[in-house]
Amino acid sequence: MMKTILFLLPMLLITWNIFSQNDTFTTIKICFYNVENLFDPEDDSLKNDDSFTPDGFNHWTYKKLNRKINNIAKVVLAMGGEKPPALLAMAEVENRRVLLKLCNHSPLQKYKYSIVHYESPDKRGIDVALIYRPDIITITHSEAIPIVFPFEPASQNRDILFATARLPNGDTLYLFVNHWTSRYGGFAPTIPKRNYYASVVKKKCDSLLTENPNATIVIVGDFNDYPTDESMRDILQVKPPDEAGGGGLYNLMLPFLREENIGTHKREDFWGCLDQIIVSHSLLDNNSTVKVKDRKAHIFRENFMVEPDEKYGGYKLLRTYSGPRYIGGYADHLPVYIELDIDYRENIYFNLPRSP
Repeated sequence: MMKTILFLLPMLLITWNIFSQNDTFTTIKICFYNVENLFDPEDDSLKNDDSFTPDGFNHWTYKKLNRKINNIAKVVLAMGGEKPPALLAMAEVENRRVLLKLCNHSPLQKYKYSIVHYESPDKRGIDVALIYRPDIITITHSEAIPIVFPFEPASQNRDILFATARLPNGDTLYLFVNHWTSRYGGFAPTIPKRNYYASVVKKKCDSLLTENPNATIVIVGDFNDYPTDESMRDILQVKPPDEAGGGGLYNLMLPFLREENIGTHKREDFWGCLDQIIVSHSLLDNNSTVKVKDRKAHIFRENFMVEPDEKYGGYKLLRTYSGPRYIGGYADHLPVYIELDIDYRENIYFNLPRSP
């Protein structure tokens, strides 16, 4: 008995010291960013990436790629403030090589981000991916969920990335990263495609919530639909966060509809939220050990990411290209993020707090 007490004493002293300082919570950021055409300059014969090669239309070179990588890192670090994001999900990433450059050859290097990425059958070769800090969270499972439209089975579509993460207090987070079919084929003709994406996510979420009604689910992405469109309203059946109290899914971007000239993407003179964060009800429950801080999502914008919009007024996003002209900017979308408040009190003897 005495040996057991002596063995446990250091752990008990550390635990007492930590919690006597009322350090029972930590906060981490989960972000999504459509980085717009993060291409490798090498020509891939299996992809339609010719425009982003040195001899292609955009004359895409390693010098331009390096600038793009550093620009993304600048946004990520600015978005993180004193605590760089624990997890960053992305869209429009060509391959693992560009992710390795971002993680290992940019100012993000010192945070030792790890990568989750799968090659999708998308014709342009752009995928979704995520990077995360293994000193804060652990990815315990990941998979690519293929999308095959039953009404167009020969089409080549971007996968959905699904990952299971263990948070610092031991709780499990289920994450979906999306980049649904764009509207470039026309809005109405492409509605069924985005609706099908929504049905796949909905079915998976229903399964998780049936198994555990308090499952912690975060759905992020560029949905190429707005929060009130059919895919969100009727298929995912999302609700605004101020209606939280039951089950189901809640779209944290719906409150932005009350504000003018605020969004993640500008089409002509209209700002809208194509990039969204949707969560399960447990993340809005004040009694949960993991919850969204203030029940809010955030759109991140700094002055260095935008420029005056001489045609439509206000400002527009400072992109990598303006038409065919290279200007060396950032992206055509703004990133979004949530802050998760994580409570250690339920797991006091098993998961001591770590500082992100």
